[in-house]
Amino acid sequence: MEPQRFFLDIAFQGASYCGWQRQPNGVSVQQKIEEALQILFKQEVSIVGAGRTDAGVNAFSLPAHFDLPKGCEANPYRWIKSLNGILPHDIFIRSIKPVRGDAHARFSATERHYLYFIAEERDPFNREYVIPVRPFPNIDKMNEAGRYLLGTHDFTSFSRLHTDTHTNICTVTEAFWEPSAYPGTWQFSIKANRFLRNMVRAIVGTLLEIGKSNLHPESILEILEQKDRCKAGASVRGEALFLAHVHYPDNIYL
Repeated sequence: MEPQRFFLDIAFQGASYCGWQRQPNGVSVQQKIEEALQILFKQEVSIVGAGRTDAGVNAFSLPAHFDLPKGCEANPYRWIKSLNGILPHDIFIRSIKPVRGDAHARFSATERHYLYFIAEERDPFNREYVIPVRPFPNIDKMNEAGRYLLGTHDFTSFSRLHTDTHTNICTVTEAFWEPSAYPGTWQFSIKANRFLRNMVRAIVGTLLEIGKSNLHPESILEILEQKDRCKAGASVRGEALFLAHVHYPDNIYL
């Protein structure tokens, strides 16, 4: 009989961590959660996340799965209370749900959604999560450029070099700027079936360059075609980037 599998829905502030995945030279979000699970279950428990976030990047919702250790009874309500009492204040478990045994936090996902926040001015309340941009870019021009990202493309020009991915082909279904709920700030919303390492930060950096310069929005197509990271803009900082949501088929939940 296969072990019972559960999905964790995790929110975290990334400033104190080297990213989601365990690293030999820093403390990761994955490490902290696995340590908390070990205290809860009194044995080692491994988790698999929906993806890797870079150092400093935040998450409103990052799913991860784990298998119930042998000899333990399922009690998600108690687990949430216990884990949130163990974890540091900048990591929070939103929910724990049972899923099918073949459900996978990374490979079962059908869509991922990221948000990036910019502002004309930094203020006392948004300074940790919003990047001030001067001169402020032309939003309409950036939105026109973003439309060229839609569809299925090779995103090598927007990927970190020397990664272990088997393909750099991604399908982007949404990419646009709009005012955010916080006054004076704008958010870039991008959805795709998958993202490469550093992809969102490189895309945002490129759009900002287009919005502040004489580059034409159509230059996005040239950058994609050249498959050369040096042709795209510089990556923006990670603290204004949030993993907002990961979507799964409804039939994976029990």
